[in-house]
Amino acid sequence: MEYVTLNNGVKMPVLGYGVYQVDPAEAERCVLDAISVGYRSIDTAQAYANEEGVGNAITKCGVPREELFITTKVWISNAGYEKAKASIEESLHKLQTDYIDLLLIHQPFNDYYGTYHAMEEAYKEGKVRAIGVSNFYPDRFIDIANFCEVVPAVNQVETHVFQQQKIARDVMKKYGTQIESWGPFAEGKNDYFNNPVLKEIGAKYGKSVAQTALRFLIQSGVVVIPKSTHRERMEENINVFDFALDSEDMKRIEELDGGQSLFFSHYDPQTVEWFMTFAK
Repeated sequence: MEYVTLNNGVKMPVLGYGVYQVDPAEAERCVLDAISVGYRSIDTAQAYANEEGVGNAITKCGVPREELFITTKVWISNAGYEKAKASIEESLHKLQTDYIDLLLIHQPFNDYYGTYHAMEEAYKEGKVRAIGVSNFYPDRFIDIANFCEVVPAVNQVETHVFQQQKIARDVMKKYGTQIESWGPFAEGKNDYFNNPVLKEIGAKYGKSVAQTALRFLIQSGVVVIPKSTHRERMEENINVFDFALDSEDMKRIEELDGGQSLFFSHYDPQTVEWFMTFAK
């Protein structure tokens, strides 16, 4: 496994296992499979409703807690200092751990400044090893990075070959914030797994489209957390450290970037109204 060093000195695996949309009933089994395959970074969230399953796997896997890197996120409905503080304690309880390695604000809505204050407090108390944000576009990221005490260590945003977040990455770099990808396969959109460029380049290295795409992101300095409920796919996704894309292949994949989300935009009023339904 390769690692990145966050702006506070904490080391984070460049590749982890994400449990978004993993059925709570399946979470324990999936995380146990992922850990047995070799994953040491597990990414969950309060909104995923599977923190308990992740916690069960953490306690049963046989791997020392200090060798694991656990991420969770505070949801919109838990925003604000008091609610966020209580939700952090709840997440610790569900995850069955004394500390969280990385805690993120899930979405930049509701009182996220109050949320971040509670996270900073938890960080100082040793309940969290690193804090950051998720889905913060450059404008809101710059805002919070300038008016907080602890600069975000990570910003987890939609990042894949069709949305490479080039502008956002330049902004994060100024603040020493690590970019992390959610949706590294874009959930198959744009006929992802049949993309001719990815297929051709993958064939050159004897790798799948998924492996090629993950390798591209890792070489671009992006932390990735691919999700699969199938053990064989987990094995495939983690098997990306035995090859490197050459500069020409990197350039060809860079040219696939459309610079736009394939999912949603926080600048779209209807999308924001939809997010507000979770804030009550």
